[in-house]
Amino acid sequence: MKFATGAELDSRLDWITSAPREAPVDLLCHRPGFSERSFPDRLTLTVAGGIEGERWLKHPWVKLPDGSPDPRIQVSILSKRVLDSVWTDRENVIHPGDTMIADIDLSESNFPVGSRISAGTAVLEVSDLFNNACAKWKVRYGNESYQWLNRPEYRHFRLRGILCKIVGDGVVSVGDVLGKV
Repeated sequence: MKFATGAELDSRLDWITSAPREAPVDLLCHRPGFSERSFPDRLTLTVAGGIEGERWLKHPWVKLPDGSPDPRIQVSILSKRVLDSVWTDRENVIHPGDTMIADIDLSESNFPVGSRISAGTAVLEVSDLFNNACAKWKVRYGNESYQWLNRPEYRHFRLRGILCKIVGDGVVSVGDVLGKV
């Protein structure tokens, strides 16, 4: 399997970081179980339940001290430009599972921690939890990609995307614009 190299990704950095400050949702991903993906036209998001039918309530990767799911990881948003740069084998490698893919600037300067994002009729809040990718990222998209995402000098770009909690119930559809509330 051929992975994008750090040099290839560096050559795309200016293009990636010049993404629009708000943008329509290109793709929605629903994850009912581990390594399961579907790509619906719309998702229902609730403060209490996360994304309807997703595994967050039963199998969160971050939990609160009482064992309940941490709401800071209910929704993940990934830049389409990053996805297009690292996902080189779409026939044999699974989609990373981010809830929303959009051609958008997810940097700290555009969406500081605590920023509110409109997503259809739902409202999201940018989490303070940094998304540094998981071990599966290295396997699926390569170690150089993983290292590139986590370079200290690139941290403020949030190349792996942002994590959000739902603060307003609603429905988000493909084509809905993600933007600041």
